Amino acid sequence: MRELTYYAATIAPLIDAVHIDVHATRREKGLEYVRRSGLRAGFLIDQRYVLPLRPLTRAGLAAVYRYGTAGEQADEVAAQLRQGALREDEHGRLHATPATLAFIDGLYDLHGRATALLWSGREGLVAEVAALLGRLLDGAERMPGGALELMAPPYEPEGVPGGVMLFNRLAAFRYHRADAHAAAWQAAGLTAGEVTSLREGPLWEAVERDTNLRAAVPYGLLTGAERTLLLQGLRTLAKV
Repeated sequence: MRELTYYAATIAPLIDAVHIDVHATRREKGLEYVRRSGLRAGFLIDQRYVLPLRPLTRAGLAAVYRYGTAGEQADEVAAQLRQGALREDEHGRLHATPATLAFIDGLYDLHGRATALLWSGREGLVAEVAALLGRLLDGAERMPGGALELMAPPYEPEGVPGGVMLFNRLAAFRYHRADAHAAAWQAAGLTAGEVTSLREGPLWEAVERDTNLRAAVPYGLLTGAERTLLLQGLRTLAKV
């Protein structure tokens, strides 16, 4: 387990780096797209790979955005309902409207062009890494009431480009570590507010060790060779 724990600590910043690279590649195009859409994007961008498949719940959103306040979440939901991006059913579940689904289709197209540009010539590697991420997502345990429970699996329509598939699988899988981190700081007796202000020291190190221990579990689904491929593949993609 020690090897997997070290692996979880090593791969986490690479997952973040590759995910952030896609957002950065077409940031101006993305801002322009949101302006043209006429929508307040808010959490619709984060929820792009959730809303076409299943409704959101307030409890799920509270887990995803656990470092914000209940008031901030309530304001965001109210704003999305007012602009007609979401509709609420009799059970309080939040569903995408046709306008939001069209917005998400456009996002997928935008991200398809961004990943094609970013990873040109590395399509085979992208497909291999995406396949490994798919297995991790399929096998990762969902913490009851956690963020991953809402955010996975991601929406993958027929014909979705491999780069978009990888981007969204990375985005979804990050919530497994987010849940592991939350479980670790809760076990240490901390609140969300306290952990966000925690700085390096014995308590910070203890929370990080526990986070890596919890985050390591899904990587046991892969062989050693597959873990190496995943790690080296992400390193390669992050250097583009």
